[in-house]
Amino acid sequence: MSDKTMSNSSRSKKLTLAQISDSHLFADYNGLHHQANVYQHLKDVLLAIKKQPSVDVIVFTGDLTQDHTPESYQLFVRAFEACEITTPVYYIAGNHDEPLLLSRYLSGGPFCQDNIIENDDWQVLLLESKSATPAGEISKAQFAMAGGTIDPTKAQLLLMHHHPVDVGYFIDQHGLTNPAEFQQFLTDYSSIKAVACGHIHQALSLSIKLPDRTVSLYSCPATSIQFDINAETAKSNGQPPGYRIFTLASNGELTSRVYFV
Repeated sequence: MSDKTMSNSSRSKKLTLAQISDSHLFADYNGLHHQANVYQHLKDVLLAIKKQPSVDVIVFTGDLTQDHTPESYQLFVRAFEACEITTPVYYIAGNHDEPLLLSRYLSGGPFCQDNIIENDDWQVLLLESKSATPAGEISKAQFAMAGGTIDPTKAQLLLMHHHPVDVGYFIDQHGLTNPAEFQQFLTDYSSIKAVACGHIHQALSLSIKLPDRTVSLYSCPATSIQFDINAETAKSNGQPPGYRIFTLASNGELTSRVYFV
């Protein structure tokens, strides 16, 4: 794979993408997040993805760390090494993450630091939504970057950490703070087919209603824990870790499926 474009053998074929999110690792292998061994959960998910046929790329949509230590970033890398992951891995920062530490520790293979994955038919764009607070914001610079990258002859899938519409439980207090600007961006670029996010620790399929169309929004189950949507704060609902697979067909059609392990 080149910096931005799939290899020639993959250019005219479907693009299969595995999304993972919200690992919430600690410095220690045995660190527990709401009683869950999150390092083992991450490894379980990575091993399950390895068994999927023809995954071309993995995208991690943020919240690598729970304790904010450099060692937690190193542990994330070790999980990929332990599972012998060679598939290219792209990533964006979550509200818990420090972008400088991400770029420092996720710098060698299989990790890729570009914000676009592209073939003949699709562009997958990674948008940073980290702000100075746990809530998210897409900056003017991010909008400008994405707008300057979009090829209207192709279809686009946008990936980000924060959710751009309310989902109806406590995490909404930490959602995207500029949803109107985000929806205007989607309206301006009609070739955008779908949006995917992490952050909410649930696998949901929602809709973003625009003046001229409706854009699908897919959230990714966490590799750590899934939130109890009836709780007033972060609490596990007992579901196992999971991930999401996107299949981007050459005719511009998108399908997605969630897996729990």
